[in-house]
Amino acid sequence: MERRMYTLTLLSLVLSGVGAVFVSIPQKVYEFARGDNITIPCTFKPKGLPKYVVILWSVEAAVVGAKEINIVTYYSDFDTTDIKALYEGRLSLDVDVLAGKADLKLSNIKLEDNKLFECRLLIPLDDEGTPAATTRLVVLVAPSTPICKMQGKAEYGKNVNLTCLSGEGSPTPTYTWQSQDVRSMPRVRDPRTTDKGGILSLYNISKDTSGYYICTSTNKIRSATCNITLKVMPPSMNIGSTAGIIGGVVALLIVLIIVIYCCCCRKKKKKEEEYAMGDREEEYSDKEPARNGDGRRPDGNEDPQGYDDSSVRRSPVERNDRNEERSERDYDRRKDNEDGRSDYNDRRSDYDDRRSDYDDRRDRPSDRNERYDDDPHYEDRRDRRSDVDDRYDDRRDRGSDVDDRYDDRRDRGSDVDDRYDEPYDDRDRPPVPANKPTRRQNDE
Repeated sequence: MERRMYTLTLLSLVLSGVGAVFVSIPQKVYEFARGDNITIPCTFKPKGLPKYVVILWSVEAAVVGAKEINIVTYYSDFDTTDIKALYEGRLSLDVDVLAGKADLKLSNIKLEDNKLFECRLLIPLDDEGTPAATTRLVVLVAPSTPICKMQGKAEYGKNVNLTCLSGEGSPTPTYTWQSQDVRSMPRVRDPRTTDKGGILSLYNISKDTSGYYICTSTNKIRSATCNITLKVMPPSMNIGSTAGIIGGVVALLIVLIIVIYCCCCRKKKKKEEEYAMGDREEEYSDKEPARNGDGRRPDGNEDPQGYDDSSVRRSPVERNDRNEERSERDYDRRKDNEDGRSDYNDRRSDYDDRRSDYDDRRDRPSDRNERYDDDPHYEDRRDRRSDVDDRYDDRRDRGSDVDDRYDDRRDRGSDVDDRYDEPYDDRDRPPVPANKPTRRQNDE
């Protein structure tokens, strides 16, 4: 309260509305590391002792050309300070009007605080002089590890760009490129190469352009590096093109294999059909030739009855060969019949043996019958047994009838064999006269 009374007394001694103001900040730039607690000093000198003073601190807008943003305001009449919500808890103001001091204190500075700050003094009826002063706060941040990338295709005769960029860094980092060959030996850069803003441009690249490229990102605090390997290949050696060619060749081979397999299957099927048709033709050709006088007439005209003169045109040697083949087939059939008869005889002998065994069992002395004479139920079982025996005798009689019929059939088969054994020769048949009339001519 005493201080306020003293201030009012001084203000009453000074003529109001007359004088000039001078505001200053000692340095144009203040550099601090991120996370520090800093103080930006601001001093002012009015020509006389003012009655009323307003002190403003503001920062430049985030967008170029926009209005500045007030962050804190001090009113001397009520000795109050108004701080914006964005800076509450991190900002404070150290003001002494009589000493001409209005220092700004900021704690835990961030990269976003890297801006231009302004200190301004407002005195009613006094706007002459220098009422404001500015300074820049630079928040120092080491550059992050840069990321190296390549833009374009690394092929002979192409142009490629190698880019290098750090995600953060304050002040803004600068970028430099160094090149090494495939043996990690430094080499002189091609004069056509350009390096600007972290972008290294390579033109008309060749095999000699291959190697290792190192980018260094640097600012006032420290530096960081990244590297990229460039391998220039001919267009024909491109991995994607090579993979496409290999895939096409494999697909073509698969299609060829399928086509060849289908052709082989079709050819095999055709051969089987031809073989089957040949068998049928041979079967038909083995049939007995037509009789003399049937089929084609000697004069060459077709006969409706279908005469085949193949037997007439064959030579005697061919006819003998066919007769011998037919005799061999007949002999094979007779042999099969004899084998069947031998198998039947074996089965019949087995049947006779079983029947003899049964007769023996029937002829044995019936000692057991004597033991069961006193049993009233035994008579019934014996009667049923006698019925079974009678039925068995009937089946045996029928079996003998079957044997007799088989013997008759075998005798007839022997007669057929005797006929097959007789020699067959077409030469015994009288020749057919060439001028013999056909049956139709005889009928007419």
